[in-house]
Amino acid sequence: MADEPVVDRLAEEWASIDALCDGFTEAQWQTPTALPGWTVKDCVSHVVGVERMLMGDAQPSVDVSHLPHLRDAFAASLETWVEERRSRPGAEVLAEFREQIPRRLEHLRTMTTEEFDRPSLSPIGEVPYRDFMAVRVFDCWMHEQDIRRALDRPGHLTGPVVDVALERFRAALGYVVGKRAGAPEGSSVVFVTTGGPGITFPVVVDGRARLVEQPPDDPTVRITLPFETFVALGGGRWDAEQARAAGGVAIEGDIPLGERVLASLAFTP
Repeated sequence: MADEPVVDRLAEEWASIDALCDGFTEAQWQTPTALPGWTVKDCVSHVVGVERMLMGDAQPSVDVSHLPHLRDAFAASLETWVEERRSRPGAEVLAEFREQIPRRLEHLRTMTTEEFDRPSLSPIGEVPYRDFMAVRVFDCWMHEQDIRRALDRPGHLTGPVVDVALERFRAALGYVVGKRAGAPEGSSVVFVTTGGPGITFPVVVDGRARLVEQPPDDPTVRITLPFETFVALGGGRWDAEQARAAGGVAIEGDIPLGERVLASLAFTP
């Protein structure tokens, strides 16, 4: 059996979701989130469905063609797990979560190092299975934040799980600044978050846009924003207008470039 830290992070994240959802009323389960067509309950249904799918359970045979928020065939296949549970009470979905997560953890903890090394298809392409599981940490944490945002229950903004989730942001910021926002050669963009872990992400365009360790003394743009807003923007949950309405967003330096970066920050739907 392998000793894989990513499995511990998954266990911590799933425990956080469990504790957060404990005692929700049916009205809370039915609260809409920022994800089109999804409620709080749907977020938990999705987590259950993906983990059951990864354990080889049969995909539900339900029609999702009537749902307008589906973008492609892959999204439709994942939606079947959610759609099948839409008629169930939230407490029943949570009970299933509590039944399936220990089963999933047992499965992960019996895997070998070789199995974690093995290439696997994932949302970020073909990567070792352990890297795919790091994406699962990110995805589950993002859905926990969807739930917290919908119910105004902020939390779990620091710690080992968040550190893993932030690696997805780190990997995407060069693409956001260079490709999506079109920052010119020689420019630099520094993101500074307030609250939560209080991170600084400097990106420089030097041949290509890339994240660097130390921010330049005089960046082309400095964007300061609350950590929760940074997460909501990066996850495609909010647009720039919503971020500004929430407050705490400031752009210094090249304002037009800063506005383009803010509008382009979503790197995952």
